[in-house]
Amino acid sequence: MVEIAKEAVFGSLNTIFKIAVIVIPLMVAMQLLKDYKILDRFADALKPVTGFFGMSKQASFPLLIGLVFGISYGAGAIVQSSRDGSLTRRDITLVVLFLVNCHAVIEDTLVFVAVGANGFILLGSRLVAAVVLTYAMSKWLDRTDPQFK
Repeated sequence: MVEIAKEAVFGSLNTIFKIAVIVIPLMVAMQLLKDYKILDRFADALKPVTGFFGMSKQASFPLLIGLVFGISYGAGAIVQSSRDGSLTRRDITLVVLFLVNCHAVIEDTLVFVAVGANGFILLGSRLVAAVVLTYAMSKWLDRTDPQFK
């Protein structure tokens, strides 16, 4: 019984440490990118994408982070952006929905290609699903909940 409790405690601490290793550098990097106005350049470049879904341009950074680095880093970026007040509830909802369907596109695609999957079909289907579902949700939010506008 003591061994199980010991394993649970050390396993939990290990998980917390791993999360901290991911989230803390991301928060520091985000702050530096904001301070040096680099984040504004990313946001401007992705404005057509975020505008298509009715998101603010501030949603582009967490979206980009999640697409490239994965759901863990994307979640850290979403949490940090929501804490500093730059994301609306609508932005958070739509970014999370998009990233649930399509995250870590480089890493995941390469892993599955390595085991024999067709990368174009895999990446294409993930992108199409993310775009269709996120767009549909953005229109549904417009009709059903005025606070998400």
